[in-house]
Amino acid sequence: MKIVVLSGGLSPERNVSLSSGAMVCQALRERGHDAALVDLFFGMEGREVEQPEKLFTAPIPETFKKVSPQAPDLAQVKASRQDKSVSHFGPGVLELCAMADCVFLALHGTCGEDGRVQATLDMLGIPYTGANYLSSALALDKDMTKRLVAGCPGVTTPEWETVDCTLEPVDAIVARTKLPVVVKPLASGSSIGVYIANTPEELRRALEAGRAIGGRTVLEQFVRGREFSVAVLEGKALPSIEIIPKEGFYDYENKYQAGATVEVCPADIPQEWEERMARSAQEVFRTLGLSVYSRADYIITPDGTPYFLEINTLPGMTPTSLVPQEAAAVGIGYGELCERIISASLEARKKGE
Repeated sequence: MKIVVLSGGLSPERNVSLSSGAMVCQALRERGHDAALVDLFFGMEGREVEQPEKLFTAPIPETFKKVSPQAPDLAQVKASRQDKSVSHFGPGVLELCAMADCVFLALHGTCGEDGRVQATLDMLGIPYTGANYLSSALALDKDMTKRLVAGCPGVTTPEWETVDCTLEPVDAIVARTKLPVVVKPLASGSSIGVYIANTPEELRRALEAGRAIGGRTVLEQFVRGREFSVAVLEGKALPSIEIIPKEGFYDYENKYQAGATVEVCPADIPQEWEERMARSAQEVFRTLGLSVYSRADYIITPDGTPYFLEINTLPGMTPTSLVPQEAAAVGIGYGELCERIISASLEARKKGE
């Protein structure tokens, strides 16, 4: 097959996306496919526009494969594009996608998981991987996701409030919020902008930081317990993985720096806990209308209650990412996983999902 792997873009998770894209592109080539790695934002800039076929054999930059410990400076990224266009699509991107049998979306965060890229490809009749535009948009919005799944059978989610710290005085929010609390941007991933506030001053600083990335913020009840993740592949849950950071919590650095976190898969938990978490993840998947694959995050309390936190519709595919580890636990290798995602996605697009 001829496959375009879209990565990069203008999300705070840009560097994670480049790593996912590089690994996916390499795996697909090893499986015999013609795969081209393309940065959504830069596109064909600096390349031979008249010969896009060369991208399907172009070397994959080794620097993309390892995620930088720091999130990117997006203002600097924007300024470095030569054409200075305001479009999120770089030169030649959509034309190149139209040449492919499928577009593998290795995008993460607001630039790729919010449904806009999916909607564009739908309008052009170009098949792509993962959930459709509407389900993607719903799942990225943490407040909307919680509203939809709260009360679903087998789904328990921490109490939460969504605030806009650009409209409401921060002091008023701090005064009424019960501590400790988890502070999250409404629509972001990779734990970028996530804080655990134990004191009023920590909460104040977290809210001030939230202003810089949009203002709309979820204040989520802090639940003490063990942290897990559960992937759903083609509607069925894979074995869960327990996440044990060596220091702090599972933040951006601990997620993507090798050796920063101990990950146990299959998780060493009672079978009843595993089954409850699997049922919950599958229920969230169905309720949001997702298709193909996803990854849901949980905290399990000592009594075995799985608290659903959030779900990712385009989970990371980096060297330290969780979904490939969960797939490997049931004998699905990385390259096979990529191919299954593509085949299931093509079937979903045919069905209008």
